[in-house]
Amino acid sequence: MKNILITATLCLALCAAGLAQQNSTNATNPADAPATAEDVQKYLDAMHSHDMMKQMTEAMLQPMHKMLHEEYLKDKDKLPPDFEARMNKMMDETMQDMPWDNIMQAMVPVYQKHFTKGDIDALTAFYSSPTGQKVLREMPAVMADAMSTMMPMIREHVEKMTQHMQKEVEAMLKDTAKEPGKTPPAPRN
Repeated sequence: MKNILITATLCLALCAAGLAQQNSTNATNPADAPATAEDVQKYLDAMHSHDMMKQMTEAMLQPMHKMLHEEYLKDKDKLPPDFEARMNKMMDETMQDMPWDNIMQAMVPVYQKHFTKGDIDALTAFYSSPTGQKVLREMPAVMADAMSTMMPMIREHVEKMTQHMQKEVEAMLKDTAKEPGKTPPAPRN
């Protein structure tokens, strides 16, 4: 019995020592250290993140303007003649007034939370490379094309979902009306 206890104690001690060694090795590996704010800023600079955010915003605005125009054409007899121009101006001003510097600074702790120094260094190296720079140059056009491709599908899905929800609400109201002593709520328009 004593031999079993001694053996078990030795096994536990060796396991604990092994785990402690592994943890100290991981803690001293610089790549596994947390990324500093400076590391993240270098990464964001390599990505030209400020410019990229502006370009992506402009790329997203194009399909939004197109969608607004299509909606305007559907209801233009109910809307003032300058409605579309005013809405486009508001969208553009809203995006131009976006506090990009504050947004980028708010991203630093997010990157620090999810990426180690090694991760950020590798990302910085990639985005500093010619291929990484090409990805950055092409991303706004890719996003614009993606938005143009997705918007009709999203719009169609939302319309179907809205119709389905309206039918479900109507069915619920009918069911409520059939229950004795219950008065269904008046439908809203």
